[in-house]
Amino acid sequence: MIPQSFVQDLLNRLDIVDVVDRYVPLKKAGANYVACCPFHSEKSPSFSVSPTKQFYHCFGCGAHGSAIGFVMEHQGLGFVEAVEELARSAGLTVPKEESGHYERKTEGDFEALTEAMQHATHYYRDELKRSEGAIAYLKKRGLSGEIAARFGIGYAPGGWQNLATVFSDYQAKALVQAGLVIEGEGKRYDRFRDRIMFPIINQKGTVIGFGGRVLETGEPKYLNSPETPLFEKGRELYGLFQARQAIRAAGKVIVVEGYMDVVALAQHGVEYAVATLGTATTPVHVQKLLRQTDNVVFCFDGDTAGRKAAWRALENSLALVGDEKSIRFLFLPQGEDPDSYIRKEGKAAFEAQLESAMPMSEFLLRELAAGVDMQTMEGRAHFLKLAQPLVQQVAAPALRMMLQQRLSELAGVTRNELEGLIPVKSTVKPAATRTRPRPSRKPPSLARKLLQLLLVQPELGVGFDMSLLGEGSEELKTLSALLGFVAASHSQPTTTVAVLERFRGTLHEVLLSEVSGEILQWDEEFEVAEEFAGALEQLREGGRKRRFDELLALSCTQGLSVDEKRELLSLLPGGSASTNSDQSAQK
Repeated sequence: MIPQSFVQDLLNRLDIVDVVDRYVPLKKAGANYVACCPFHSEKSPSFSVSPTKQFYHCFGCGAHGSAIGFVMEHQGLGFVEAVEELARSAGLTVPKEESGHYERKTEGDFEALTEAMQHATHYYRDELKRSEGAIAYLKKRGLSGEIAARFGIGYAPGGWQNLATVFSDYQAKALVQAGLVIEGEGKRYDRFRDRIMFPIINQKGTVIGFGGRVLETGEPKYLNSPETPLFEKGRELYGLFQARQAIRAAGKVIVVEGYMDVVALAQHGVEYAVATLGTATTPVHVQKLLRQTDNVVFCFDGDTAGRKAAWRALENSLALVGDEKSIRFLFLPQGEDPDSYIRKEGKAAFEAQLESAMPMSEFLLRELAAGVDMQTMEGRAHFLKLAQPLVQQVAAPALRMMLQQRLSELAGVTRNELEGLIPVKSTVKPAATRTRPRPSRKPPSLARKLLQLLLVQPELGVGFDMSLLGEGSEELKTLSALLGFVAASHSQPTTTVAVLERFRGTLHEVLLSEVSGEILQWDEEFEVAEEFAGALEQLREGGRKRRFDELLALSCTQGLSVDEKRELLSLLPGGSASTNSDQSAQK
């Protein structure tokens, strides 16, 4: 766990304008900087970055957040990965919080592994230039030198200890830990021999592993790096680093099974493809893809193995896809894979196939129906039994409703009967796939105004009298949560970006997103403290009025105690009651 104090310190050291400008060119516009939003298609800029408030907001799609949030969404990273990436750029080391103690992360081992992978990458690339056989193989597969260079393709020559010529200490433990060398029975030898080498690059541009393919025949056909401190195959996608811009331009991503599929598609102009790394599609894969685009197409072989892989991808997508997202499945003709198909038929034919890809809902129902006899009552009952756990995983409410409707039609039961068999479970959709509402244009309520002011200067909430809030609206609940965070952070300064980070992924995130968009439109000379004092007085006045009404109603039903009568009189216009008034109130 990363300490909150470190996150705050990191955000204080960063300038969000510099961070965003690394990925999206910004232009000065008044007090802020603007650009066309990198998270949705638009022709005129609605994406705004505030150097004074240190957060970004899109008035088109509602995307908002701090420098950490931007890197997470733009690069498809998790929170920890984004913090580590930004910490490196700021020259900081990320501490870990374990068992109540802070422990500094030791990066020596990681640096050694990264350096080893980098040396190996250069070696394999150089060896490709020297190997006529490897060059001939790649040319036979239709690959150009430009594409080979773009993906960093290399060649591991035959021989058992070629890397001994690369590393001065072939016995270094980093070579084993990085998966470059195998150690057993007192001997060491290179893992990859006589193979075309495909570097696996993470979203930071670092080589973390390799996939090696035999040139002609041999087993295994593909040999991947083992799991290492750098590389987890269930979290990485081959080609994502190279494909990010093309994915945004195309508005979709294709997921294929092999390295050569990705490279061959890129060679023919389809540059928005990625591949899983010898493993089934995982929920982490799906989350990464849905951060990049709203449209995902899984393209697998039409054989039994391909359909099995597609089914696993479907199972791991149900709880993550939103109503605004699309996941489809494309099965190529028997005996074809993306590599062979696009080389034979060309880009236009392949993209035509993509357009006819099967929606996830259709694939789900078709596969379930194919396994039973839909002509019998027993078969339809089995069909519903199989569908129940899958439909209950669907997080998108509209899609789930339509799936239930279609299920009832196929099974020959009414919608009410189906809901009795498959009750709807409450699902909370992940923040990454939740639809962002547009900012509110209504005049702000008092609670919303206080939210706006506190988001600009959270320190104004120190010592706030929580009893003034009362209960009721979502705005009041969010205001109460924000004030609670400010009170808990009294020992260190609290900033706007700290608030946004604290409530990321909570029930308060959507409302704070709207409010952050509203305050970006304020005049920079706006007197926040003065406005807050006025709003606070309004809140107190509202509290006094509510209490006056309560006491007045109570006096009409059961009477008031002496203290309550005094309180009632003190709440009358004029502020306080005289002694004579007190005496007359007691009569």
